Formats: sequence, C-alpha cells, structure tokens
Amino acid sequence: MADSEKPLLIKRYASRRLYNTETSDYVTLEDIAGFIRKGREVQIVDLKSGDDLTRQYLLQIVAEHESKGENVLPVDVLTDLVRSYATGMQSVMPQFLAQSFEMLRNSQSKMMENLAAFPNPMTSMPGYEALRKQQEAFLKTMMGGVPGWASSGPEREDAGEGKPDDIADIKKQLAELQAKLSKL
Repeated sequence: MADSEKPLLIKRYASRRLYNTETSDYVTLEDIAGFIRKGREVQIVDLKSGDDLTRQYLLQIVAEHESKGENVLPVDVLTDLVRSYATGMQSVMPQFLAQSFEMLRNSQSKMMENLAAFPNPMTSMPGYEALRKQQEAFLKTMMGGVPGWASSGPEREDAGEGKPDDIADIKKQLAELQAKLSKL
C-alpha cells in the first residue's frame, strides 16, 4: 500500500501537542483539517495509552469551524444528532449519515457527467461557454473541500470546449479560492 493510501499517523503527546510521524514535526488542528481536505485519511493516537483519538479531534475540528461562522450543520441537524444519543436512533444514525453523504457524492458526480454528456441547444448562445465555466468552477469550489467530489465528474478539458489556458485559469482561481477558504 502506498504511503498516501495509509492513514497519516498523528501522535498526541502528554503535553497535548500533535506530532506528524511522516514529516517529524508538530501540527495543529488546522494542519490536520488541511490534510483531510486534500483527501488524506488521518489517525490520531495517544502516545502513552495507544487510544485512538481520531473521532475526538475530528469533532473538535468541526466544532471550531462551526464556531468561526463556517456553518455547515444547521441547528436542527445538530439538535437531531444530540437527540439521537438518547434514543434508539443512536445505532441507526451512523449508517444514515454515511449513506446521505454517499448519495450527495453520487449526485454531484452524475450532475458533472450530465453537464458533459448531453448536447445543449444553449451552447450556441453568446456567453454560454463563460457561464458554463463559471458554473463548473462554482461546483468545484463548493464541493472541492470534500475528497473525490470536485474531481469525480469527467474533466471538461476532453470535451473539446474551451482553451487549455481558460481551464488553467479556472483551476488557478479555484486553488486561490480554496486557499482563502482554508484560511477562514
């Protein structure tokens, strides 16, 4: 198995500092969030006890992002999650959430395929190509933080539309947007 396919091992020391075993340096929660955004799986373990702390730290990352105004989880969803711990839903909730995210990934992939597969009479309209590129860049930006979503659809470069320079510009703009979002 290649190194990028194995989870990145992060060790938590007694001082609560987090140590990246691949690069031999200390990392922050934001660094770990960045690894995950790039598609890397992580595993965080307590150095002394060997306990797996991954879930605890992932929840902490989500909580920090939510507290900074990056609201992804509506209050009613959070309320339902809290309620599920006190009901029989606790055993069903993990499968439900996993299937919901899988459906979202599949829907995004199908939408990208549909954009590429079906001829559209609007293609002859002036400005259509620029609009299509903006829509595609928007979708990639919205789904870009989730591994496999932004690249799950067919690449538009091989659709024969647009210039390679335009696609490179869009990719550059997308990377800049993702960098800005990561800093927030």
